[in-house]
Parts: sequence; C-alpha cells; structure tokens
Amino acid sequence: MTSQMWRRLAPAAILLLGLALFLLFGLERYFSFEMLSRNHAALLAWVTANTMLAVVLFVLAYTLVVAFSLPIAIIITPLSGFLFGVWIGAVLSVIGATLGSVAVFLAARTAFYDLFHARAGAMLARFEDGFRRDSFSYLLFLRLVPVFPFWLVNIVPALLGMKLGPYTLATLIGIIPAAFVYAGVGASFGLLFDRGESPDLGIIFEWRILLPLLGLAALALVPVLYAHLRGRNDNARS
Repeated sequence: MTSQMWRRLAPAAILLLGLALFLLFGLERYFSFEMLSRNHAALLAWVTANTMLAVVLFVLAYTLVVAFSLPIAIIITPLSGFLFGVWIGAVLSVIGATLGSVAVFLAARTAFYDLFHARAGAMLARFEDGFRRDSFSYLLFLRLVPVFPFWLVNIVPALLGMKLGPYTLATLIGIIPAAFVYAGVGASFGLLFDRGESPDLGIIFEWRILLPLLGLAALALVPVLYAHLRGRNDNARS
C-alpha cells in the first residue's frame, strides 16, 4: 500500500480505532444514567463553578462522540439540558454534533469515495446524479426523522458526492428540533434523580413529539416534489 493511500485512509482508520478501543475497554459503562444519578450533584456544581470551561469541554466531548460514532449520544444529548438548560444545552449539542458529523463526512469522503465508485459502477452514477440535484432536501429529511442511524447518515452523503457546504448546513438545521426535545428532557433530570427515578428517553418516539418532526421532514421534501412535477410538466409540453 502506497504512502498516498495510507494518508487517505488514516482519518477513517483513526475514527474506527477510537470506536474499537472505546468498545474494547467497555468505557460505555461510565456513561449511564445510573452513573449520572450517582454523581449529578457534584457534576452540576463543577459546571456552575467553571461554566466557560464546561461549555468548551462539552462541545469537544460531543464532537468526539459523534466523530468516533460512540454509542452514548443518547445520553450526552439530554445531558446538555441537565447541565446548561434547554436553550444553551441544545445549541451546544447542535454545534458538537455538526462538527463531529463534518469530521466523519470528510474522513469517509477522503478514504472511501474513489473506492466506492470504482466498485459500484454506472448504476450508482445515475443514482448519484439524482441525489446531488436535491441533496440538501434529502439530507435535511434524514436528519429531521430521528429513526435513521446517525453514523450512517454521516457517511452516505460523502459516498454520493455531496458537497461539504450543503452537507454542513442541512446537518445543522436538521438536528435542531431533536436537540431541543432531548435537552428539554434532560432539563428535568435533576428532579428525577432527587426522587430516585430513572429518565425515560422514549418521549421522542411518542406521537405528540414524532408527528411534528415527521411534518418538518415532509416539508423538507417539498422542493424535490416541486422540481419533479415541474420537470414532468416541461416534458409534457415539449
């Protein structure tokens, strides 16, 4: 393998290695609601005494969680609301998640884009052309619906040739609603922990929460539908 190939694979290899080490050493056990319940008072006191440092460290930690695709984002996102309140917590989550997503996107594009296209052939090229024309709307839809694996949505646009600018903007906008929902849930953690109760994150899959998110996702596809119908009308006239 040439040195140029190693340089292309290095970013993705580092991210995969980070995930592997995290799982190998079982570090996820330190990021549980039980652990948070035991230490929530001390953690909140430290954040109150070191607010600016806590903000920087939280964004950095969230960026790394997303970049390494660590299976603890489900805890980190509501933690933002517990530590910083709903508004600031959601904003910090969006910033960290966007930065981490960009890191995965760039690593995947650098390492796998050429290889993926060499193997996939002409069929992918036609699909890619269609995706690129409305890539912003498609990605915005995927971000708004909280059922698609976040790591997968980070990688696929890179393999389909989406540009970094639209990818970043669609990611930033698309994760805002869910970030506020989770931060809102996290803001009640202190009360739950004081009562000895465990948080329930299933709220985001309740219809009263899920339906508005699905509605926003449907709106994201309106430009795609409009372009499709307009194209059909133009073809009919010609």
